[in-house]
Formats: sequence, structure tokens, C-alpha cells
Amino acid sequence: MTSSGSGEPAGLRALFGNGAFARLWAIGGCVNTMRWFELLSAALFTLDVTGSGLAVAVVSAARTMPMLMFGAFSGVLTEAVNRKHVLQIGQILTCLSAVAIAALALLGLARPWHLAVSSFVTGMVWSTEMATRRRMVGESVAGPLVSRALAMDTMSNSLARLAGPIAAGMLYQHTGLAGCFLVSAGVYAVGGALVFGLKYSQQSRPFVVSQVPRDLAEGIAFARKDTTIAGVLAVTIAMNLLCFPYSALVAPIGRQVFMVSPTMVGLLAASESFGSFIGGIWLTSGGPKLSGRVLMVGGALILTGCVFLMPLAPAFPLACALLAIGGFGQSAFANMQTSLVVLHAPGHIRSRLMGLLTVCIGMGPLGILLVGFLADILGPMRAINLIEAVCFVWVAWCGWRWRQWEKADAAKVG
Repeated sequence: MTSSGSGEPAGLRALFGNGAFARLWAIGGCVNTMRWFELLSAALFTLDVTGSGLAVAVVSAARTMPMLMFGAFSGVLTEAVNRKHVLQIGQILTCLSAVAIAALALLGLARPWHLAVSSFVTGMVWSTEMATRRRMVGESVAGPLVSRALAMDTMSNSLARLAGPIAAGMLYQHTGLAGCFLVSAGVYAVGGALVFGLKYSQQSRPFVVSQVPRDLAEGIAFARKDTTIAGVLAVTIAMNLLCFPYSALVAPIGRQVFMVSPTMVGLLAASESFGSFIGGIWLTSGGPKLSGRVLMVGGALILTGCVFLMPLAPAFPLACALLAIGGFGQSAFANMQTSLVVLHAPGHIRSRLMGLLTVCIGMGPLGILLVGFLADILGPMRAINLIEAVCFVWVAWCGWRWRQWEKADAAKVG
């Protein structure tokens, strides 16, 4: 396992002096930027062709559905197959998928269902993210630097979510779908080249298909008994099922509620990421002296509340500002989501728990389909208000129960 020495000094210089971390961080920047870049590009094209919020939601859901379907399996697989090889294959598949969409668009043959298929392929690769690259980031540095490394990775993801939609809105407005996916293919190629130069080794155990159900059952049993892991998974389900699906309706909200151009839609989509980027800087610089539970639950509540208010804003700039404030909370939620699992879970079961975390994140497509269905009935604004209100109550209840579990655990130890 690649790691830094125990005497490595704390700080950003120590992180980027670690070759493995630097490459994994750069790979994450490439693939995450294109993830959000493609999401908005596909949404704008689908909206232009169909005019349906539900159609946009279906294409968006195709990207995250594999996380629900294959997330737990990926956790078991990456304990047996070298994670670097899984990362390499993923970059090749996403690059080929982007090339195919660009070619169809250039020929004038692209249709929303082509984007749905491409999104599903990309989503299959995304389903391995937690158990491969994200875990490798946490293990590439010494123990004292793990939280800071993951915070830096979270911050770069926020920057990717900021740059991706803005670039997609501008490029789509001027070059259309073909130009967007040609750029995407090129960036995936850069990510693939970075993977090939990565030095990484791991201790693998044999992969036996018949043992997969048992391995998954062991991971679930551990999560149910562990207060921290159970709390992380419960809040993650709530956020991905009911909060984050709002992103599928950013294009309809921007075009139909605020009446802005594709470029401005990209700015709205990127606003949350801007706040998350600022929050990531705060966390990377040392972070607050609060428990992981408080940061995760509090951050989730801030984001949910701001998303609820966003479509009600009387002016477009205020809507962007609300999402930026929500993004600050999202950075705390996202950082704790991974850090608590990496730091708390034993090594022998960590990939399986990261796989379960991926499944919880994979609840997103169900929420996207739900919000898309509600948008066609109630309109995009009321659809977002409804699901965010339910999410706020759910997360608050999860936070209260998590605190009760921690008190009960403390009483047992005492």
C-alpha cells in the first residue's frame, strides 16, 4: 500500500509532495469536472428536444442508477481486483462513451436515449469511485493527514462542480452537444494517462462469486451495529433520495422560472459548488472543532434549507446566493460522509462499507425520477419545495437519533 512516512509534516506541502496523492487528486479533478459538465450538457439537450422535466430527470437518473445497482458489489470486487486496474478501465470506458455521443451529435443523429445509455455507462464507472479512487486517496497518506487529504479532495470536487456546469452552459450555447462531448472525451483521456503513471499496490483476497452475498451481509451487519456508520448511511440516504435530486431540475428552473440563458443556467448549477469550494478551503485549513456528527447533520440541514428557498427567490442573483450558502453546508456533509467511514471502519471491511455508502448515494436516481414526476404534475418549483421539506424533517430526525445512540454507547462504556 502506498503511503507516506509517519514523520511526514502536516500541511498542503506534505500532501502534494506525495506523488500518489497528487495523481489521485488530479484524476479526481478530471473525472468529476466532466461528470457535472456532462450532466448539464445532457440536461440542456434533452430539455431542448423534449421540453419535458420528466425526460430530463430520466436522463439524469441514468447516470446515478448504477450506484444503486452495483455499488455494494463494487466494494466486494475492489477487495479482490487491484483498484488501479479498475480505475484504468473506467477511464477508457468513459472516454469511448463520450466519443460515441460526440460522433452521433456531429452526424445529427443524437437523441435523448443515446445520452441515457451513455450516462448509464458513465454511472457504472462512477459506482466504483468510493471503493477505488476515494479510498485510495484516504490510504495514500499517513493517519494524521487522512482528514485533510479527503477535505482537499472534497474541495477539488466542489471546484469541479463549479467549473463543470459553467463550462457546459457556455460551450453548449456556442458549440452544441458535439462540442461538449469532444471536450469531455479529451479530459477523460488525460485522466487515463494519469492513472497509468500511478504507483499503487494492494493486498487482495480471492474473488469468489458464491461468497459475494456473505461478504455483503457481513458489511450490512457491521453497519447496523456501529453507531457512526449507521448514522452516516442514514443521513446519506435522506440527502441523496430527497435533497440532491434538485440538480435534475436546475435547467427547467433556470429556463422556465428565472427565464435565463443556458450560460446563466450553468451559473445557477455551479453556485452550490462555489459555496462548497469555500467550505472546503475552511475544512482543509484546519476545520471547526465540532464532532463529525454535528458537521455532517448540520451541513445537510443548511443545504436542504437553502435549496428549499432557492426557487422562491424573487431574483436570479438571490437564488444563486442561496445555493452558494447551501454549498458551504454541503462541503461539511460530503467531507464527513467519507472521513467518518475511512477513519472509523476496520481495514478488512472498509471497501465493503464504502460500497454500501455508494449504494446509499445511489438512491439518487429514485429521487430524481420522483422529482421529475412531481415536476410534470406540480411544476419544478413546487416539486423542489415538497421534497426538500420532507428531507429537512428526515435529516433532523436522523441527527436526533444518532445523538441518542451515541449517548447510549457512552453509557454502556461508562
